[in-house]
Amino acid sequence: MDQGPVTPSASPPAASLPSPSPTSSWKLAPDIAALTQGLIVSGFSDLPTGRALLLTIADPTTPDQGSGAWLRTLNRVAPVTSATPPESKGGQQRATALAFTSAGLAKLGLTDTTLASFLAPFREGMVQEDRLRRLGDRRSGQWLDTVIPGGPAWSGKTAIKPQAAKLVKAYEVVRTSALDVIETPLTVHAILLLYTPDDKTADDWTGEVTTALLPHGVTVVRSLGLDLSVEKAGYSREHFGFADGLSQPTPYDVHGAVLQNGTAVVTPDPVQGVPLGEVMLGYLNGHQEVAPGPVVPGDLAGNPDPRPADAGLLPHPQAQGFYDFGQNGSYMVVRELRQDVAAFWQSMDENAAAISKADPANSEHITADWLAERVFGRNKDGNLLCPGGQYMAPDPLGAPATDFLFLARDGQGLGCPLGAHLRRANPRDTLAPSLDQGPTLLAAANNHRILRRGRKYGPKIADPRKDDRVDRGLLFMALNTDIARQFEFVQQTWLLNANFATLYQEVDPLVGPAGRMTVPEDPLRRTLQVKTFIKLAGGDYFFLPSLPALRYLALL
Repeated sequence: MDQGPVTPSASPPAASLPSPSPTSSWKLAPDIAALTQGLIVSGFSDLPTGRALLLTIADPTTPDQGSGAWLRTLNRVAPVTSATPPESKGGQQRATALAFTSAGLAKLGLTDTTLASFLAPFREGMVQEDRLRRLGDRRSGQWLDTVIPGGPAWSGKTAIKPQAAKLVKAYEVVRTSALDVIETPLTVHAILLLYTPDDKTADDWTGEVTTALLPHGVTVVRSLGLDLSVEKAGYSREHFGFADGLSQPTPYDVHGAVLQNGTAVVTPDPVQGVPLGEVMLGYLNGHQEVAPGPVVPGDLAGNPDPRPADAGLLPHPQAQGFYDFGQNGSYMVVRELRQDVAAFWQSMDENAAAISKADPANSEHITADWLAERVFGRNKDGNLLCPGGQYMAPDPLGAPATDFLFLARDGQGLGCPLGAHLRRANPRDTLAPSLDQGPTLLAAANNHRILRRGRKYGPKIADPRKDDRVDRGLLFMALNTDIARQFEFVQQTWLLNANFATLYQEVDPLVGPAGRMTVPEDPLRRTLQVKTFIKLAGGDYFFLPSLPALRYLALL
């Protein structure tokens, strides 16, 4: 596995190889899939175009219809897609996903007790001082250079109610505090994701949805065109030109909720395996605990409430008198990340020229592409960098290999540098002090994995070294059941840790602020001065409900 085949330092031809399927390799058992949003299992890669519609929910103008009336309308024009595989051989022609910020759920009329049962990071929202500090976005009241000038354009602007500190779930005490909310120009209560085969379909559908929701006071305040463009080898490229979306975790479940090729996956993949409870609420997670989710009361003011049962929610196994609102749902991190393509490649040119000038006799191989590969940790086609100027060979279907470890193959980072983005985002066994401890550190690293569902937005740049001043980037979307232990840990402890893996005063060279990056070579060590290439333009934490939970919201 970690000693797999390598190839010389040139992109291996894949045209003659069979094309792998870009769809997900795992599925959910049919009874669970029917209750789960399809986005969790599939990135809808057979639908290359899409729209991300950021919604603001006004107070209902027709209270007699209820706050969930717009969801009933949405179900007619853009029903949320389940994880049940399509019956037709041609696959899906359109797909939809829907998620809410904490403020959005409050707008829909969830009780304070229910809102208090969500995880603290979700209740507080991403745009809150402590969370922003963890994420490297803001410090001492000032936005950092990793954020667009003036601060993010949008967020949920979640308001924490002081009285929430007094609320108690049926099975644990909720501890929170009143926190200042940082203002952003746009408030987002929900994100509606539309996936289509082409731009015309996406534009027409967006217009239909916008028109249908407007009478309910639901407004599209920002729209992003999404693009996947899957290539023959089964991957898409982000705007810098590198293969994206590789090395996803593979869920398993000891009770047989996960299927692969029709067989229950009850044991972990040796490298990528994570318990289903890391991705979906209500299942065992990496700590062998059921990933906890929010609850809704079964009665209001002493009167039985039929809506939870009518929607298909199940009584919570631990919280007597409450229904499980989180089962088969997930938390979704959304960050609109603006990419400065010209700045990236100009920086690589400048560093290559500086190294050539300082060491002309030993630097003929160092080009802008060579340095960019070290920043990412892979070549442009997604193949892992290995010692000796080699790449890890693709798998038999021509797709970039992902079932590798670092310690035995490249413990010193002579191929894939220790500080490369790939190695920081998922260290695997990198941080183990010795080979015999590699499996322990791999298991620990897998307790912090996230399932990515992002897509790029904006047009492809004509000249990567010339700034055309067009907005483009990545709409980063990641699913996890514990925001602090998974997404925030990755961002704070791996990507932005200045002392990661024996390094000193270096952070992630791709998504971090300007600074230094060390590239080990034998016998020399190269040093790059990287700039800020990616800036946060907006974001927040969302809850991706199950289909029964969506039905419940529509009944409010």
